Amino acid sequence: MLILHVVGARPNFMKVAPVYQALSRRSGVEQLLVHTGQHYDFNMSDVFFQQLSIPAPDINLEVGSGSHAQQTAQIMSRFEPVVLERKPDLVLVYGDVNSTVAAALVCSKLLTKVGHVEAGLRSFDRTMPEEINRLLTDQLSDLLFTPSADGNQNLRREGIKEEKIHLVGNVMIDTLVRMLPAAAAFAPPSSGKRYILVTLHRPSNVDDLPWLRSMIGALDEISREAEVIFPIHPRTRQRLAEAGAGSSGHGRVQLRDPAPYLEFLALEAHAALAITDSGGVQEETTYLGIPCLTVRENTERPVTASMGTNRLVGRDINRIKAAAMEALDKSRKPLAPPPLWDGRAAERIADVVVRYLGGATKSESAGQTP
Repeated sequence: MLILHVVGARPNFMKVAPVYQALSRRSGVEQLLVHTGQHYDFNMSDVFFQQLSIPAPDINLEVGSGSHAQQTAQIMSRFEPVVLERKPDLVLVYGDVNSTVAAALVCSKLLTKVGHVEAGLRSFDRTMPEEINRLLTDQLSDLLFTPSADGNQNLRREGIKEEKIHLVGNVMIDTLVRMLPAAAAFAPPSSGKRYILVTLHRPSNVDDLPWLRSMIGALDEISREAEVIFPIHPRTRQRLAEAGAGSSGHGRVQLRDPAPYLEFLALEAHAALAITDSGGVQEETTYLGIPCLTVRENTERPVTASMGTNRLVGRDINRIKAAAMEALDKSRKPLAPPPLWDGRAAERIADVVVRYLGGATKSESAGQTP
């Protein structure tokens, strides 16, 4: 059986790695990895393949940047010949980026089976491009792998058949669990002082230049209490320059290049606080027990707020500053991770995939009950 994985952006790489490895341990499974090229900066792409022990992509569509429509259309036009030539039994797509929905649309037209890893997440905010990608991909998919129970509830509410839905846990946590020992080799900042880790990349935040200038000013104020380390997404760096907010730092705010996965994980694991608009950081800090402030009005990962360390603070600068000071003063309470966030989500996915395609799962082939 031939399984084709489609990845295109940094979060996809952390998700595909454990699934690819789990399927490689199943007999009779052949895999192809397609990189759409949606992210093409070395620190945003190539180095992730190296650190996560993912094989070099079999196919690179080399799409690059563009508007949502341009990027999605280019991925579709370049991906269709791949599907026609290779005739995969199943295409696995990941997350909620343009590569995800583009591949799912192509497969639906060609009657090729699709599995969506990280299905069912909803922010209920259709102004977010990712929300549209999630909604469409889930409607087009034959297998929907959810990371938490709220995903199942969302899919049922949208009329998805129960037999398509599989609660498997969070594959991002699989990668975190596997890579955390290796990340320990990357020491936190040499000063030894506590610090706040910041990531901002969503257009709704960084494209608002007055807000971005105010946010940098707020981080400078917060940095009087703890150093601020801010690895900058390429889009954010460009917007900072346009906003006249500088590109090398502001006060005690350290602006850095995007960190490869292991370095970023080390920064995350030792941080006193994370301030972010990233879904992945919300999940990882929940598992690590790191306080997290999410600079958004909503989240498609509500389990990180209900069961984890995440707190939605919106975009009000004064509220962000107050919440940061409060989080730095608060003592941490140990929390258990959400159900099935145990490092074995990919094994569950592999079992479902192999059974769906008519093969024996790993446990069945060993004579065990799955």
